[in-house]
Amino acid sequence: MAVEKPSLKDPSLDKPKSDRNRISMEQPKKSRLRWFWPASVIAAGVTSAAVVMMRGCWHQKMSWPLSVQGSSYRVCLGCGIKRLFDEPSFTSYGPYSYDLNKLKAWDEARQAKSQPAAKRAS
Repeated sequence: MAVEKPSLKDPSLDKPKSDRNRISMEQPKKSRLRWFWPASVIAAGVTSAAVVMMRGCWHQKMSWPLSVQGSSYRVCLGCGIKRLFDEPSFTSYGPYSYDLNKLKAWDEARQAKSQPAAKRAS
């Protein structure tokens, strides 16, 4: 009973040369796919970072309404910008601003424009 020794020779060398060439030509295609997916993820991440840098805060996380000096407003928890708040309808309105006095002036000007039109209708 003779025991065969395992061969240390590469099994692909037993195949004809045409098969070996075909196998080696397929490998670069697989390696291209390996870097394609991570590269696309990196490109998407860089693009979204650029949009955030250009756009800034999206003001999605706003505080509960605060009432100070007779006016109600909400504050963005991300950047601290303020926006006026209408308590009866429970909605935010108007532009965003870091200065509450500018927001109050804008609101007073808006109310002044709407009041004469209501008086003319009467």
